[in-house]
Amino acid sequence: YSSAVQKFSQTLQSFQFDFIGDTLTDDEINIAESFKEFAELLHEVELERSMMVQNASDLLIKPLENFRKEQIGFTKERKKKFEKDGEKFYSMLDRHLHLSSKKKESQLQEADLHVDKERHNFFESSLEYVYQIQEVQESKKFSIVEPVLAFLHSLFTYNNLTVELTQDFLPYKQQLQLSLQNTRNHFSSTREELEDLKKRMKEAPLTCKLPGQPTIEGYLYTQEKWALGISWVKYYCQYEKEAKTLRMTPMDQKPGAKQGTLDLTLKSCVRRKTDSIDKRFCFDIETNERSGTITLQALSEANRRLWMEAMDGKEPIYHSPITKQEEMELNEVGFKFVRKCINAVETKGITTEGVYRTVGSNIQVQKLLNAFFDPKCPGDVDLQSGDWDIKTITSSLKFYLRNLSEPVMTYKLHKELVLAAKSENLDYRLGAIHALVYKLPDKNREMLELLIQHLVNICEHSRENLMSPSNMGVIFGPTLMRAQEDTVAAMMNIKFQNIVVEILIEHFGKIYSGPPEDTTAPPVPPPRVAARRHKPITISKRPLRERPVFFGASVEESGGYSCSSGLPAASVPVPRSRHRRASAPRPNSMAVCPLGSTADQHGQTPNGSGGVGLVARLQDGGAKPAGKAANGVVASAALRTATLQARRPAPRPGIYGREGECDGVPKPRSHGDKPVITRPPVRPPDPPCRAPVPPRLEQRPDLIAGTAEEMPSSV
Repeated sequence: YSSAVQKFSQTLQSFQFDFIGDTLTDDEINIAESFKEFAELLHEVELERSMMVQNASDLLIKPLENFRKEQIGFTKERKKKFEKDGEKFYSMLDRHLHLSSKKKESQLQEADLHVDKERHNFFESSLEYVYQIQEVQESKKFSIVEPVLAFLHSLFTYNNLTVELTQDFLPYKQQLQLSLQNTRNHFSSTREELEDLKKRMKEAPLTCKLPGQPTIEGYLYTQEKWALGISWVKYYCQYEKEAKTLRMTPMDQKPGAKQGTLDLTLKSCVRRKTDSIDKRFCFDIETNERSGTITLQALSEANRRLWMEAMDGKEPIYHSPITKQEEMELNEVGFKFVRKCINAVETKGITTEGVYRTVGSNIQVQKLLNAFFDPKCPGDVDLQSGDWDIKTITSSLKFYLRNLSEPVMTYKLHKELVLAAKSENLDYRLGAIHALVYKLPDKNREMLELLIQHLVNICEHSRENLMSPSNMGVIFGPTLMRAQEDTVAAMMNIKFQNIVVEILIEHFGKIYSGPPEDTTAPPVPPPRVAARRHKPITISKRPLRERPVFFGASVEESGGYSCSSGLPAASVPVPRSRHRRASAPRPNSMAVCPLGSTADQHGQTPNGSGGVGLVARLQDGGAKPAGKAANGVVASAALRTATLQARRPAPRPGIYGREGECDGVPKPRSHGDKPVITRPPVRPPDPPCRAPVPPRLEQRPDLIAGTAEEMPSSV
């Protein structure tokens, strides 16, 4: 399993995303870097797991094998020696008892000396064998439990790391989920525009519109009036918008005709009324070179729409009110409509969930627009009445803005606004958009301020309506900004149009507090030598909490002995752990000793003694031994020999204080009470009762000078 996870981590590390377009959004950068963050996270977990497996060998298996070989194996050798010396002694004793008393006195004395020597050897072997048995029985109490305890510490250290990584991962997960949602919203918006573009391209496959240029060319039929009637002549036409020149090359030239290419200068273009001619897809143009109008016929409705857009064509007056040229501009009626819609939304629908995202009925939208833009009584509609719901009002407002002859943020500034949104420098982004806003015409800037202020008010209620600035950017980006040409490249820039609107919402106060000092856009910043200003989100690598040291941090700190067994620190295995994220020790910080007492950074309890001193006092019934070194190791020879004698075990110390206990020292219990083993909680709670912490020994010279009997019980 670990090997499979490691391979998966390597695959994530080497995976590369491919993106369409020349620039990535901040959310796309976060997504592109996410697999590397995942790979580092998995690698860190598996590295800790491998250390845990290594600790199982170093801390558990090897110490137990060494104890079996060294202690138990040595005891077996003592047993063999004891049995051999005993057999030798008893056989000699049998021979000695069968000696005749008639032998010489010197022979008998020599035999007695041999027997005494063998008896001494036998007694010495038996004493060493019994002592070795006792030593094994006593030492296995800590020599066997200690490796298991160390392994459990390593196991829980691994589990603790996974908990900490989870805590570090949660903020990153939330930020990445937000980036994913924003990217999904941009994708949905772009997909709708691309579907519409694909549909239009299918309807007019013969139309050739050069991307990014105002020139359009293709076949058109021209109405030619002759004395005997009317005919339609096919021309190949090329129109240059900047010069307003139309070149018409006839395609059906008759033999002997002198008709050649016509170069005309366009004055106006109007769509031909449907009921005024028996041909479809017609529009009229006026030129400087010819008097009267020239009627042209396009190949399809979509083709006619493209020619009229290129020629800035107008609609006939009789058409639906919303599509009149008067209402297609930012005029007084349009401002009145927008203000009434905003007032209605903020009055009765500002907390509606999904406001502006939920689409209203097309029939109701057209009904509202036709009623409001009625030329007989324009603007005479009460949007506060119950006849119009919020979905209809919001959809009507978006329809009006989307069908303006020129978007609110104008075609002229479209490219500069998109380039500003693509900048890696966040300060430049804001400064450039700030400057470009004040390049808009007065009416456009006034309308934009009116709309953005409204969107800010909507976003202030995002807890109720669930509409954030990012969501509003997705909705109003294509509405307030749209490219003049219909190309796939223009569709791929929709996400940057959304970012422009999002920046306007988030920084509305600064942008509309006044024009920048220099109304021109700031220069493009030079390539940065340092890293990108807006760095992708990463999993926070916060320092780990200090891990408790189970078997003594070092020989220097603990006086050459571990705080749990009294053995030299060099003989006790230390758990393997990584120190990459270890934090610096805090001043006066306390760590939890494995025996349950509170120890400072040097492994000392507040009374200046280590954990072994606490065990020794508990085993002696609470009395402190007289011969005790400063590091907590018992130095008295009497105490070492006393371990051979049978002794009633002392009460075990609790790991954490129970009721009526302080500093990990339990109350004396009666003979009838059973010892209670308490399992520590996930995190050590504060002791139920906290006795006054005694001063350290170096601060109490009177205690240092006194004997053990004079030490106060609280210490």
